[in-house]
Amino acid sequence: MRQDIYDMTVAYILENQEKFYRLAYSYVQDRDSALDVVQNSICQALEKCWGLRNPAAMKTWFYRIVVNEALQYLRRHKKEISTEPSEIREEPYQEEGFLKADAGSGEVYEQIQKLPPEMKTVVVLRFYEELSLQEISEVTKTNLSTVKSRLYAALKKLEKSLEEINYEKA
Repeated sequence: MRQDIYDMTVAYILENQEKFYRLAYSYVQDRDSALDVVQNSICQALEKCWGLRNPAAMKTWFYRIVVNEALQYLRRHKKEISTEPSEIREEPYQEEGFLKADAGSGEVYEQIQKLPPEMKTVVVLRFYEELSLQEISEVTKTNLSTVKSRLYAALKKLEKSLEEINYEKA
């Protein structure tokens, strides 16, 4: 039974590794750092998969590990991350389902990056990783109504900031 859980974990990770990279990248905004976050998440998952009581919960369990690892990475490297606008930034990772190539997607992406971490997590998990509200609740270990209110507040904030950007362009 233990080997089955380990094998299921490995198979799940291999099948979804690109999603985990996209999620990590959405937090750390750097290719190498995102790879580090995913690698640390995989190591942590493989060490702790024996304690997973419900294999059906593997999706939310692993997403929670990636989100927590990304947030921990940001806390550890806070002083190294520059917020200078003149700094050359890597182009956002683009892949189907993550960033659409239509006009304005870069602006939406930039505004999502400016959201507080708890709002950003909900938006990224809901719209880019396509998790249900219930799954987001499990990943973030928060009440379903809290997830809904954070999502609503984040969407209102995004709407307002995008309207301001469009007003400035007109």
